[in-house]
Amino acid sequence: MDLAACRLCVVGNQTSGRKDAQAQADPIRKALSGKVAALEIRLTARGDGIAALARQAVSDGFDIIVALGGDGTQAAVAGALAGTDRIMGVLPGGTFNYFARDLGVGETIEDALETILAGHAAPVDIGQIDDLVFLNNVSLGIYPHILKTREGIYKRWGRSRIAAYWSVLVALRRLRHPMQITAIVKGRPQSYSTALVFVARSAYQLDAFGLEGADAVRDGRMAVLIARARRPLPLLRSALRLAVGLGAKDSDFDLILADSLVIETRKRRPLIAHDGEKTRLDSPLDLQVRHGALTVLVPPVPAGGAGT
Repeated sequence: MDLAACRLCVVGNQTSGRKDAQAQADPIRKALSGKVAALEIRLTARGDGIAALARQAVSDGFDIIVALGGDGTQAAVAGALAGTDRIMGVLPGGTFNYFARDLGVGETIEDALETILAGHAAPVDIGQIDDLVFLNNVSLGIYPHILKTREGIYKRWGRSRIAAYWSVLVALRRLRHPMQITAIVKGRPQSYSTALVFVARSAYQLDAFGLEGADAVRDGRMAVLIARARRPLPLLRSALRLAVGLGAKDSDFDLILADSLVIETRKRRPLIAHDGEKTRLDSPLDLQVRHGALTVLVPPVPAGGAGT
């Protein structure tokens, strides 16, 4: 790829993560100016405006659209670019940055800029639930309510990983009743009573929490973890085991590996968490992996090594 011939647009969320996106614009401009045919940095203070910025960048003829922000920002840009011939770049600016870590583009803006300058474009698999693209995970049950709790804690105490983990404990105390769901894989239904369904597309995240399924995700499938715990105390024990890397499907989760499945819930419009965001969708929920649907700038292949 001839970077010097490409028009590049950075789209960012000013409210993502703990860093000021506006303050990051200057080093980004300094690193990329003169290296590309054209450069623009477009920021929004509204998280729901990211996808519109990315679509506008496509319409304006930019060859590379770089997402500056956390996993929610990355997913919004990916949703706008999936299925197009445009290339996505990643500049991590959130709290966890699982997508950036999965790709190996670097956990800092400086390292990720080096990937943009020296990397190559590669096809990447993405997840999709109904018409919504996700990069790392989708969940039903207690986790969307954890996100609700987290928003209040962030507003009071600021963004941090400690605040994120504290929101888990607070939300678990409020758990009252498990969900009744049916998972359908290749036409075969299986019913569950559970407090949490976690659909993973991030091998890095699964490895980090000691959960099985990372190899299947790398092979292009989803790892669907259904918690056996139905009440706060056993679910809390599972969460603590995960925190120290002792989570295992045999003791804590039922595991489904598939590249597509349908999940039916008793609620007509369940609350869904996806890459740190929340949305209500109509049941049944259609989940699938879109193979190679997104082209992303990834680190250069080491001499004699395999690609991403």
